This record gives sequence, C-alpha cells and structure tokens, in this order.
Amino acid sequence: MAIARLNQLSYWYPGADQPALRDVSLLIEAGLTVVAGPSGGGKSTLLRVLNGLVPHFHGGRIAGAAEVDGHDIITTATRNLARTVGFVFQDPELQTVYDAVDREVAFGLENIALPPREMAGRVDEALHAAGVAHLAGRSVRTLSGGERQRIALASALAMRPRLVVLDEPTSQLDPEGAAMVLDAVKGIVEQGRAAVIAEHRLGRLILLADAMVTVENGSVTTGRPSPPMPSGLTSITYARSPRGPVAWSLAGASAGFGGRVVLDSVYAAGHRGEVVALWGPNGGGKTTLLRLIAGALPPMAGKVERRPGRIAYLPQNPTALLHRPTLRSEVSLTLERAGDPEPPEAILKELGLLAVAGRYPRDLSCGERQRAALAAEKKLCPHYLVMTATPIPRTLALTIYGDLDFSVIDELPPNRTPIETRLWSERDRAQAFEFIRDKVRRGEQAYVVYPLIEESAQLDLRTAVREFEQLSRIVF
Repeated sequence: MAIARLNQLSYWYPGADQPALRDVSLLIEAGLTVVAGPSGGGKSTLLRVLNGLVPHFHGGRIAGAAEVDGHDIITTATRNLARTVGFVFQDPELQTVYDAVDREVAFGLENIALPPREMAGRVDEALHAAGVAHLAGRSVRTLSGGERQRIALASALAMRPRLVVLDEPTSQLDPEGAAMVLDAVKGIVEQGRAAVIAEHRLGRLILLADAMVTVENGSVTTGRPSPPMPSGLTSITYARSPRGPVAWSLAGASAGFGGRVVLDSVYAAGHRGEVVALWGPNGGGKTTLLRLIAGALPPMAGKVERRPGRIAYLPQNPTALLHRPTLRSEVSLTLERAGDPEPPEAILKELGLLAVAGRYPRDLSCGERQRAALAAEKKLCPHYLVMTATPIPRTLALTIYGDLDFSVIDELPPNRTPIETRLWSERDRAQAFEFIRDKVRRGEQAYVVYPLIEESAQLDLRTAVREFEQLSRIVF
C-alpha cells in the first residue's frame, strides 16, 4: 500500500504566474524513493507537500489532491502530519530550536508529551542512527554545517515516523559524513519505513533506490532507478589574473569559540587576483578560517592582516543575507547602495535567476538562494558594522552576528562617536536606524555599540535576536 499519494496536484507560490508543480500524479511506496532534477526544478517544493509545509506554511494556491498515510495534506494541520512524516531540510538551521544537541533531538518528543523515562532512550537511539552519538552534550552553534545536518536527521528519526523526507541531506557533508547519512537512510528502509530523498549526487543512492522520480520545470516523471552512465570529462582552462600584492595574511593565528581552539597557529596568505579553494572534513575548521580571514571572528592568538577596503563574506547559510520581499528588490537595494545604474535584471540573468526575480528569496531552493546571495553581494561589499546587540556575551555576539559580516571589537577607532541606542524609545531608535542607513548609503562606516557582558551574566536571548533582526533588515 502506498504511504503517500498525489493526484493531479499543481501548486503556485504566492504571486507566481507559473506553477512550481504542474499536474503531478505520484505514488510513494515503502522503500527508498530518490528525487532528482536540476536546481530550481521543483524538488524541494514536491518534498514540502509531503509534510504540509506546502501549502500551509508557504501559502499560495494549490489544486488537485494529496495524502500521506491516509491524511489529506490540504486539510490536515502540519503539527499532526509531523507525527507521520519526519523532514530534514537542505539547510539544517531552518529546523534548529535548542542550542544543546540532546535538547534539540528531543524537541519533537517533548511536543508529543513522550514520558521523560522513554525520551532519553529515543534520543540516544536517534543519535547513534545518524552517526553523531559523539556530539551528545555539545552546543549546536559550535558544530559545522555537516554536523548540524546529521543532528537534524537524528531529530527526525527520534520521532520514529513512517515516512522520512530528506532534502539534499548530504549537500554539506564530506564523503564520510555522507556515507553515515546514507547508512542511516538504508537502516530506515530495512525497518520497513519509507524514505524519500532529493539529491544531486546519485552514485550510491541509485544502488539503494527502489524508485526514481525526476522533477524538472515543475513536471514529474517516474521510473526504475538505473546507474548513471559515465560521461566524458571536459578539461576547462581559465585565464589566470596576474598575481598581485598580498591581500590577507595569517601569522600564527589561532581561533575558536568559547575558549575551545578550532584553528591553532595558522600561517597562510592570499594575493590579489588569486582564487583559493579550501578542502577538508566536516568540523575541520574551514568556516572558522574563512570568518577569521573576513574579520568576522577575532583571533585568539597571532596576527591577521588585510588590505584596506571592504570585505564580502558569503556564509554557508545564504538566507542570512536575504531580507527583501522579492529577489529583484534585493538586488535593486544593492545597486542603489553602490550607486550603480545597471538594472537588476542584468545580474539576475547572468546568474540564471531572472525567472524567479519576483519570488520571495527565502522560498527559493538552496542552490537558488546561494546564487541570490551572490547577486546581492556582487556589486557591493558590506562595510564593517560594530554591533554587539542588547547586552550579550562576547562569544554569543560573534555567533549571532559573525556570520552576517559584523565585526565585534572592544573599542571604536580614533575620532569615532558611538551611537548608543539601548535606552532609547522606539521612535528614537527608528530615527537612529534611518541615520545609520543614510551613512551606509554614502559609503561611510556606521558604528552601533551595545555593552558586552560577562559569560556568567543573565541573557535575554529573545530580545537580542529580535533587536538583531530589526537592525539587520535596515542596515543590510
């Protein structure tokens, strides 16, 4: 018997003229179903139908019928579907609630009121199944993107759902981490449950799959999985720019979080005109090194030098840079700040995003969001803004703001006057934000200073995050 059934289903995102899914009829049986197709073709949208996020969360228009385990998706609340369908997003941060790994994996169990005596065993079982038992007790914010992705899988497995849906779960994993995830998926199938996984890397998955679904331009085709045919390799040669002066350098630099050293005594340098590729396992320190170079993370020891000027940092989570209602307005804002008369459509066309120019950036696929963030950065590198938020610990300030190109420092440069807004009224804050925005548009640096507190002091995290979101929407 099919675990999920879609019948002539079509779906339009809010404001879209063309459907993201077009007349889809599909049966999902027990076993492993692999979903393939190009970026932006509709894979993520199809998967989100299975747990009700489409249409209940994203809105828009839907036609046709869909059901999972006998539940009508269109009329059943997502909170009820969550008992049957476990979902792992492309971006694990979209479903992270708690900072402690164990609490995070237990979150779904808490919401179904599972007795505490059973909860610990379920959490331990899920952590082992996802290959991350060694991360128990860790802080989620100290984990690499790949490690977070496996924690997200463990959170889904803890619910023991009948159907597990995974949206490109190995996209941020090294080969060892990807193998662990696929082993966990294989175990799900061997237990008699169904799994649906969208992926671009199909090699090993094809050998495990029971069914194959291809999504392209919103249309779905099905068939038996078959090993991909080897294709000829094409050699591409790029003309190299002349090597210029040193752009950045690290001399004995060490970096980490909360007193934990991630990088120790690094010596490295990059020159103007160079393209440097970083490679290494999940949790090896790649993101920490990039943030150290960009100035988003201060060194614990050693010296970091950069040439004067702006620095653009595209984080692993591109959603952090996207705040406008449409992708076109996101790029328009960048061009306006840069004083560039070029129409936004030119950049969007260059990056293959013209067809989604009117879409809300956070509704795009992960690949499209990466290109959208690149489009938003292409013409303007962000200034350094000094913002340590509502009184918060230094390490948390770096965690919350560091990925968004904020620089946290101890004191202002000479001849700079801080803008103190912590005790202002809402009206005064709004005027201050307008002042900051005008300074940035003129190409100046704006410094917004809040007091740091000791790690042991009380923290109102909700206020800190709310204030951060309000500021980032205006300044960025």
